[in-house]
Amino acid sequence: MKGNILAMNKTRIVYVAFFALTVVASLSSCGDKRSTGLEFARNMYDPLAYNPDQANKNFANGQTAQTPPPNTDPIGFVKYEYANTKEGYEAAGAELVNPLALNEQNLVSGKKYYTVYCSPCHGDAGDGKGHLVQIEKYSGVPSYHGDAASSRGGLMKDLTAGKVYHTIMYGLNNMGSHASQLSPEERWKVVMYVQQLQKIQ
Repeated sequence: MKGNILAMNKTRIVYVAFFALTVVASLSSCGDKRSTGLEFARNMYDPLAYNPDQANKNFANGQTAQTPPPNTDPIGFVKYEYANTKEGYEAAGAELVNPLALNEQNLVSGKKYYTVYCSPCHGDAGDGKGHLVQIEKYSGVPSYHGDAASSRGGLMKDLTAGKVYHTIMYGLNNMGSHASQLSPEERWKVVMYVQQLQKIQ
């Protein structure tokens, strides 16, 4: 009999504790609408991260920043096999082709990126008379059409898609690389639009 009463009291205590916890949780969520209420083990959600250059006893070499395993690439990374040399430029010109379909949607996107990143120097029409050239911040920007010569040989209007892409990737002369501003797909859209400008007579 005494054991039964003890068991009943334990059960009652558990129910009361559960009810009290439910009431507290409910009341805590009725306050500030921006508040997440009570949280359990916050550090499980927001762990304290190591700095890349901080010592770390979790690794055998004691470093936080680890060398990636061989033959792996970061997510979203696209390899570019052509070196920033004249030979790499020529190889890209001969081997690379635009993987995107030539359509209105890609041309509209290409024009948008061209207007933002290229037209300040190359001009809206690709004539080498962009705003920065007109206010004499830069000079010698070639036109994509007519008889304008490329500093690497040949005419600008004859540059292949691969050569234009390679130049966007690495930059040339006063033009810096745009690889950090444009994704590979966006670069190809710019190339597509530039090749339309090359057709202007």
